[in-house]
Amino acid sequence: MEQNLTLTPTDEALLKDPTKYRWLVCRLIYLTVTRLDIVYPVRTLSQFMHEPRVPHWDAAMRILWYIKGTPGQGMLFLGNNNLDLRVFCDSNWDRYRTTRRSVTGYYIFLGNSLISWKSKKQANVSRLSSEAEYHAVANTCLELT
Repeated sequence: MEQNLTLTPTDEALLKDPTKYRWLVCRLIYLTVTRLDIVYPVRTLSQFMHEPRVPHWDAAMRILWYIKGTPGQGMLFLGNNNLDLRVFCDSNWDRYRTTRRSVTGYYIFLGNSLISWKSKKQANVSRLSSEAEYHAVANTCLELT
């Protein structure tokens, strides 16, 4: 997706045939199992399945062009990994103007192998960016335990 692209449920005109959009996003959701680089944009596009609009379709097509331009990308699990646990988490505060909810994302590695990841809207509305970050860390710690 384009950086700083904000999609809303009221952008431009509705698609004439939303079944193609739904079909494409469902296939992209399946592909996120091995292509972690498209998890966030696909999750964002899946929020508009009920009434997809022209900018949503354009963003989905950009993802397809990106996938076509980066063949061979994906996860690789090696047999000779060390067992160091590394965790990365973040949140983007107040990204969605319609709901005012932040998004939490985390990645958990065991050695060089990714073993868990998630990108999800937070259940609450944070008043400060530090509060959103705190919720991101708390959700990541829950996953670790």
